[in-house]
Order: sequence, then structure tokens, then C-alpha cells
Amino acid sequence: MPTIYDLKPRFQALLRPLADSLAKAGITANGVTLAALGLSLAHGTWLALAPDSRWPFLLLPVTLFLRMALNAIDGMMAREHGMKSPDGAVLNELGDVISDAALYLPFALVAGMNAALVVLVAIAAIIGEMAGGLGPMLGGTRRYDGPLGKSDRAFAFGLLGFLIGIGIAPGRWTTVILAVLLALSALTILNRACNIVAEAKAKTP
Repeated sequence: MPTIYDLKPRFQALLRPLADSLAKAGITANGVTLAALGLSLAHGTWLALAPDSRWPFLLLPVTLFLRMALNAIDGMMAREHGMKSPDGAVLNELGDVISDAALYLPFALVAGMNAALVVLVAIAAIIGEMAGGLGPMLGGTRRYDGPLGKSDRAFAFGLLGFLIGIGIAPGRWTTVILAVLLALSALTILNRACNIVAEAKAKTP
């Protein structure tokens, strides 16, 4: 299924000069990964401490965009500048799920939001990313199947945060959006799991 992730090659092409410059300056891919994680934790803390303030939600799309950019840059640096490492792979996977939890769970503290659905969507996001990471364990590839990958989820929560930030009060509309996100997350988990199994079976003599 098409996802925002399909735009990644074009996004990477725009960021490649910056990735090259950072590598030449001695910055490591792991350092960029940690910067993305730190940014996410900082903004997530702001959201959690000020759930009634508009500014942390209004600026959430900016943080999510920067996080996506840093995620793209660390991957390019690892692949194109000889920085791939086991600790980097682990840091990248854990950093993604920790960042998701930090940035999305605070929505449960906003008055009028369906807290249970927010938590379920966050849990489903973690399961989806962990499911995608199972591919290499079975000799396959890391799966990024949709319909709700990391980038799509970031877009959805960024838009949700922006709407809350401009003063649109949460209510039935946010519950509907969260329910849709949960359904799409479940489908994403299923797609990734099925494709991993199919890929593994195709390689079995």
C-alpha cells in the first residue's frame, strides 16, 4: 500500500548534502540518532507538562518534521559513510519507538481526548515497528509496509496537534481519527507480519 514512506528517496536526496557535511565534520550516525531521540523526549515532556497549552501542540509538526529529517540523515550516514554498526541498528529501532511514545502518549492528557484510544494507538505503533524489525531475524528485509508507517503516523499526529494548537477543541472528531489510526495500525501490523512470513517461506528450499 502506498505510504508517505514512498517519498523517502526524494527527501533523502534533498538532505544528502547535509548528511555528507555532518560526516565530514566528524559527526556520527549514532550522534544524529541520539539528537532525534533527545528532541522527541524534550518535546514530549513539554506536551506532558503543558497539555492545556496550545504552543507545544502547534509546534509539534515542526518537531516531527525535524525528527523525520534526522532519521533520514542518520540512515544515509550509516549506509554511505561506513557507519553501520550493531549498536546503531539497535539504537535506531529503540529510538523510533521511544520517540513515538514520548510524542504521542501526552495526547492522552488533553481534556476531551479519548485517552484509552491514544494509548492503544501508541501501543499499536510500537508493535508495528517491532513487527517490521522481525524481517532480518528470518533472513528477510526490514519491512516498512503500510498503510500507517512511521511517517504516516507522524503526519497524522502532527495534523492533530496543529488543529488542537489553533484552538479546535478535541471531541468526537478526535475519537474518530484515533479509531481510524488504530484500525490502520492493526492492518499495518498484519501486512508486515504476513509479508515477513511470505518472504521467509519463499527463501525456504
